[in-house]
Amino acid sequence: MTTGPAARSAASLLAAGLSATVVVPWSVPALAMSSPWWEHYEIRESFLCRDQRRLVVERNDAQASLISGDSRATLFRESSPLPGVRYGNDNLRLILRGDELTVERLPQRFSCFRTDQA
Repeated sequence: MTTGPAARSAASLLAAGLSATVVVPWSVPALAMSSPWWEHYEIRESFLCRDQRRLVVERNDAQASLISGDSRATLFRESSPLPGVRYGNDNLRLILRGDELTVERLPQRFSCFRTDQA
């Protein structure tokens, strides 16, 4: 499988946003893990990115978990006058608008689209 600049950029952006010690396994397809039961996520959604990689977002009104393979990042709800539901931490922000998920670690960002309710 060949990877283009967009795929490498998305992988490095997500890996850098998750943690310096967590590597997102973009080259090996894997089933997404789940968040711990005590986090009480009410919604679980699956998204497909431009490079054909799958992300899962589990969320509730207060926080969200971004999952890729066996890597996971926890983000907290942000209030904003801008459209969309926003979750963030010090390195990463998720913006949900309809069926589109934008993952950003400024100045970089990429978009993924909902595939189904996971």
